[in-house]
Amino acid sequence: MAILSDRINNLSESATIKMAKLGRELAAKGVDVISLSLGETDFFTPDFVKTAAKDAIDKNFSYYTPVAGYPELRKSIAAKLKRENDLDYSFDQVVVSTGAKQSLANAIMVLVNPGDEVIIPTPYWVSYSELVKLAEGESVFIDSNIESDFKITPQELEAAITPKTKLFMFSSPNNPTGSVYSYDELAALVKVFEKYPEIYIISDEIYEHINFLNKHVSIAQFPSVKERVIIINGLSKAYAMTGWRIGYSVSSKLIADACDKLQSQITSGTCSITQKAGIAAYEGGLDTIKEMREVFLRRRDLVYGLLKEIKGLKVNLPGGAFYFFPDVSSFFGKLTPEGEVLSNAQDVALFLLNTGHVAVVSGDGFGDPKSIRISYAAADEKLIEAVKRIKNALESLK
Repeated sequence: MAILSDRINNLSESATIKMAKLGRELAAKGVDVISLSLGETDFFTPDFVKTAAKDAIDKNFSYYTPVAGYPELRKSIAAKLKRENDLDYSFDQVVVSTGAKQSLANAIMVLVNPGDEVIIPTPYWVSYSELVKLAEGESVFIDSNIESDFKITPQELEAAITPKTKLFMFSSPNNPTGSVYSYDELAALVKVFEKYPEIYIISDEIYEHINFLNKHVSIAQFPSVKERVIIINGLSKAYAMTGWRIGYSVSSKLIADACDKLQSQITSGTCSITQKAGIAAYEGGLDTIKEMREVFLRRRDLVYGLLKEIKGLKVNLPGGAFYFFPDVSSFFGKLTPEGEVLSNAQDVALFLLNTGHVAVVSGDGFGDPKSIRISYAAADEKLIEAVKRIKNALESLK
């Protein structure tokens, strides 16, 4: 008899966390590894947010919090949605969780029954399909590629819909590609969803403020589908608060209440100090976000220029987030200086780690086995050196 459940045995380890772990292990041996694997900014949490957290500690906010979050924080989030996104939600439609990942898990668990189909455009964030697996649903993938800027068409969406389709899940700006759906592109997808009122939509908007093209557009801004949209967002990317563990979902009251109920049996309420810091973040304005976005834009252009110089690497210009997702399939079948064959993107990623000493992530975990993800959330000098190492390593292949 198996000791562990089928549920955990069938679950894959996060590809991003796995590569970060391998990078740390190599660095522990004294190797100078540049890690471009995790989706984490190199900025510090703004001082005014940290001050609010310290103040909350001094004022003894050390007790259990409401499962869905402090009403003051949920009202701040509702106000942010109105102010920044022109979306009207009441505070009781907001559920605060320990990060956007938990918010995603909550939404999937309360919507998906065994056998329900969830449509996911590829490439997708590594946890999407695994969370669907935990809910005993079936992931249905719509493949995209670098030629289409990693975006799907309305025709492709409609072709993937079946009587079993319960949910559509996507991110814009996208992780891992940085692609951003425009208003017109979302409007075309909405036309399809209008034909299928039984399908719900999870819109992962965690990279909302790292958008280099235009003002962020949420699919919830289209009235015909708003009641079926579950917005996932948080403070980790925009306010450099990854370690604080705070995210949230916004949805219809029915779904919000269900997420509250589920969370009450798993984690209960999010850390009190983090929530107080979150209130300060949303009431403190967007100046720090604008400064960070300008830095990321400069880094994007810097890295794009350097990557384009690498022969055989196919790369596009991402519209948001802080990743490149180049196609590395031209290197498949080539030999390393040690005589080993690179058969896939995982081999390429491990080669770049062990030979170039740069940690990137294979596209397999994102649903695209031809590509690798490179994060440019690092200082300019590290990025320049990392791409130099990648170029030298790839040029050593035979």
